[in-house]
Amino acid sequence: MLEEGAPFQLINYDLIMSPSPLPIHQQILFVLSEIIVLYYIQNGRRGQWLYSPQDVKFDEGNVLQPDILYIAEERKAELIKNKIEGAPDLIIEILSPSNAYYDLRQKKDIYEKYGVKEYIIIDPIQQNADLYILKNGVFILEQKAQLTETLKSLLLPGFDIEVSKLFQ
Repeated sequence: MLEEGAPFQLINYDLIMSPSPLPIHQQILFVLSEIIVLYYIQNGRRGQWLYSPQDVKFDEGNVLQPDILYIAEERKAELIKNKIEGAPDLIIEILSPSNAYYDLRQKKDIYEKYGVKEYIIIDPIQQNADLYILKNGVFILEQKAQLTETLKSLLLPGFDIEVSKLFQ
């Protein structure tokens, strides 16, 4: 019943306000956008990339707004209606002091429960990135990329994130 684009998420039936992101969050989002556009162009423009605020309804009690999400081409018709209904294939969250608990705990658990195949967490404080993949219904930490390393998606071969570029 909230207006479209409202800065709220419904997490386990609790309405959680999302304050405006910090400048570092938006800087990282901008760099990720550049990486995504290049990947999208080089790999045949398949699939759908979306950015927050974009509601993703997992169930009646969980309507989340991931920072970035990707839905595979063959699943677009199934998930994209007037809103996104169901688990995207890939989600990227950029931690902020106000949202880290939710991204690392509650939202991660929801993403895992509903079958998000790959979950990337960017940490501006630690200047690193974690890649979780879903194996047998459980997220497994596949890679922890430090500042001088490159995070490599398993779901999307060639979708690589040079961590240092996120923090320039």
